[in-house]
Formats: sequence, structure tokens, C-alpha cells
Amino acid sequence: MSNNRSILALPNFDNPIDHAMALQTAAASVGFDWPNHQGVIDKIKEELEEVIAEIELAQPERLQDEIGDLLFSCINLARHLGVDIHRAITSSNDKFCRRFHYIEQHINVRYQSNWSYCSSDELNKLWQQAKEQ
Repeated sequence: MSNNRSILALPNFDNPIDHAMALQTAAASVGFDWPNHQGVIDKIKEELEEVIAEIELAQPERLQDEIGDLLFSCINLARHLGVDIHRAITSSNDKFCRRFHYIEQHINVRYQSNWSYCSSDELNKLWQQAKEQ
């Protein structure tokens, strides 16, 4: 039975993460998918190398495309591993905020909120301390 409608003829999505997930799921439904998560990890490494190459070339549009490809591949890894990508990024956002607030509190006490007095080395040390909390 032939159907000329594209497998990717999906409803409109307000959220590009959901759209990427739907595209990947639709493609996978007809067998266009990595056999396992290792293939996706290898693709992520490849895409990261392409991002690095574009940084060197300093072409903003191509860099944007390559970062998009990297993000698309990371979303694909989450799909392969059954990770809820929204919960994952929400958790990472929350973790970043907790750690950053730890740094802010230190800067507020030690430097009266004047960030310019704090070196990047000290900020990195504070970040590591926050990770241990």
C-alpha cells in the first residue's frame, strides 16, 4: 500500500525540543534509526568536532547549523535512553541555579556583591565547592 504523505508530516510544534523528538520518533518508526545508543554517542562526537571546526572558521550561520545538529543528536540520545529531555534540562537548570546561588552568596559576603573583585580561578573554585554541596 503506497502512501505519498511524508512520515514527517507532523503537527506544528511550539517547542523545538518536542518537534525534534517527534521527527526522530517518526523516522525511527520506519527503521531510520541507530541500532543502539552507541551510534548516537558517536554521532554526538562527530557533531561536536564539526562545531569546533566551525568555531575556527568563524562563520556564524554555519556554526549555528552545527550547534543545532549537536543539540538534535543530544535529544536523540535522550530518546534512545528513555530520558525525559524536559525533566533532564529542568534538573540541570535547577542544579546550575543552586550552584550559582552558592557563588553569589560567597561574592555577596566576601566582596559586597562586587563581582569584579573575584578572579576566574576563584569562581571556578567556588563552582567546584558548590558541586560538592
